[in-house]
Amino acid sequence: MDETLFLRLINEHQGIIHKICRLYRDSKEDREDLFQEIVFQLWKSLPSFKGKAKFSTWMYRIALSTAIAAFRKKRPDIRYTASLPDEQGEQPEQSEQRERLFEALKKLNDVDKALITLYLEDLTYQEIAEVSGITENNVGVKLNRIKNKIQQLLKD
Repeated sequence: MDETLFLRLINEHQGIIHKICRLYRDSKEDREDLFQEIVFQLWKSLPSFKGKAKFSTWMYRIALSTAIAAFRKKRPDIRYTASLPDEQGEQPEQSEQRERLFEALKKLNDVDKALITLYLEDLTYQEIAEVSGITENNVGVKLNRIKNKIQQLLKD
């Protein structure tokens, strides 16, 4: 794959990277640093992409691994900000719900965060299994447990 195609695919799927960065980093600067690190790791790992899985599936695997590895290396200050920039066109209550969800997701362990992120991106259980390396059955069980945890966190 040449550089032009790689950059086009990164641009096309950059939302994936932004969501992962938002889950694993609190400050804008830390999210930007993680975004750059993920793109670098994707470029470095490009020879390992054989095209057997979708590019986005492969990208998730690299991005989540990078975010988790970087998170463990440098534990960031956990600072929960009162508000983050609204998504364009969102109503205030939608923005508040989104923030509450992100706060709940940040409280999950790394594995649970990764699985629910993939689920929220509408990946199938099979695709989640490919990215995470666990069976489809186990994906279903874990996702049900994670959803219950999130519901409990949102009630608190």
